Amino acid sequence: MKHILIVEDDTTFAVMLQTWLSKKKFSVASVSGIAAAKKTLIESSVDLVLCDLRLPDGDGIDLLEWVNNRNVNVPLIVMTSYAAIPSAVQAMKLGARDYISKPVNPEDLLQKINEVFNAGVKTGKQIPVSESVPEETNYLEGQSEAARQLYTYVKLVAPTSMSVLINGASGTGKEYVAKRIHQLSKRSEKPFVAIDCGAIPKELAASEFFGHKKGSFTGAIEDKVGAFIEADGGTIFLDEIGNLSYDVQVQLLRVLQERRVKPIGTTTEVKVDVRLIAATNEDLKAAIKSGVFREDLYHRINEFTIYMPHLCERGEDIPLFANFFLDQANRELEKPVPGFLPEAMERISQYTWPGNLREMRNTVMRAALLAQGNPIRVEHLGIDMNIDKSINILHDPDSERTKIVSALQKCSGNKSKAAAMLGIDRKTLYNKLKLYQIE
Repeated sequence: MKHILIVEDDTTFAVMLQTWLSKKKFSVASVSGIAAAKKTLIESSVDLVLCDLRLPDGDGIDLLEWVNNRNVNVPLIVMTSYAAIPSAVQAMKLGARDYISKPVNPEDLLQKINEVFNAGVKTGKQIPVSESVPEETNYLEGQSEAARQLYTYVKLVAPTSMSVLINGASGTGKEYVAKRIHQLSKRSEKPFVAIDCGAIPKELAASEFFGHKKGSFTGAIEDKVGAFIEADGGTIFLDEIGNLSYDVQVQLLRVLQERRVKPIGTTTEVKVDVRLIAATNEDLKAAIKSGVFREDLYHRINEFTIYMPHLCERGEDIPLFANFFLDQANRELEKPVPGFLPEAMERISQYTWPGNLREMRNTVMRAALLAQGNPIRVEHLGIDMNIDKSINILHDPDSERTKIVSALQKCSGNKSKAAAMLGIDRKTLYNKLKLYQIE
C-alpha cells in the first residue's frame, strides 16, 4: 500500500481528501504545517507528498527545498489556487513532480498520483542516521492584520537596546513575543532568562533577582546566582511585573539605573549588562495612581510598548491556531487525530476565547484525547457558547472596577466563578482586587 502525506492547513479540505484517498486504497496521513511535515518525513515511510503552497509556517517551496537539500527521494505534488500558478511553476523548476489547481478535482488528482507511481519513481527517504528531528516551533505568529502589525513592531524594536513593556491579557502569548524580540536582537547568542514576578514570594524576590551568599539568611544553604547575573549580556524577561512589591520595585529601579547588582550577604557589586523586557496584564497607569507602582520605574521599563491583541481580535488566525495546537496534541498524546469536522471548526471560529491562546490549546488537547484518533466533533470541544454573554474586562479602570464588583455580586463573592465570568484567571482577579482595593 502506498503512503501519502497531505500537508494542508484547511482542515475541512484535508479531512475530505484523506477520506477520499483512503477509499482508493492509499494509506494517508495529514499535517497542517511545514515543521510537522519534516518530522513525518524523517520518522515515517512516505511515498508521495501532496502539499499546499500556502501554509502557516512557510510554503511548499520551503518544504521542497528541504527535501532537495537532504536527498529525500519523495515525489511532491503541489496544490495551489489559480492566482498562485507562477509559484507552482517555480515549484516544478525546483523538482516538484506536478501541480494541481484548487478547487481540486478528485479524479484529476487521482490521475496525477497514479502517473507518479506508474512512472516508477523511486521513493523513500535517504536521510543520514545522524539527522535529527527538526525542533518543533512552539508558537504560530498568524496571518491576520493584528498579527502582522504586532510582529512588525517586534521586528522594529528587536535590534535596538530599548526596554520593552508587553501589555496584554493572560494567555495571549506575551512570553513568546519577549523571546522573539531576544532572538531577533544583537543579544540572541546570550541568555534569555524569564522570571514570573507573580510566583515569587516578597521575601525571596531580592534573592531571585540579585542572588545571595550561603548563610546570608535562614534557608540560604548554598550560593545562588541571581537572574540579572545569569542573564548578563542577554535579556531578562519579567512577567507580570505589576506584582512586585514596592520595596522590590525600588531595588529594581536602582539596578536598571546603575547596571550593578549586589548579591545578598556580599559587599561587592557586580556589573551587569542586560536588556529588560517586562510584561503585564494590568493597567500600570492605574496602579501608579493607586500608589502601588512607581512612576519612575514605569518610565524606565516602558521605552517601547507592545499591545497584545486578544485571540478574538485575530479572527483569520483562529483556524490556524486550532490546527497548530492539534498538531502539538497529536505529538504529545501520540494520537493520529486527522482534524476537525466542519461544524467543530465553525464552533471554534464563533467562540470568543476569553482565555485566549492558553484556553484554546487546553481545549484542543482535551478534544484530541476524547476523539481517540477520529476527527474532532463539536461535543469533544466542550465549549459553552454562553460564555459570550460573560462580562469582559476593559482597559478603562473605572469600567473595569465596576465590572469586577458586578461579577463578584452575581457570583455571591465566589472569586473562582467571578474570574471565569470575567474571562481572566484567578491570580489576575486577586491582583485587581488589590489594585482597586475591593474587599
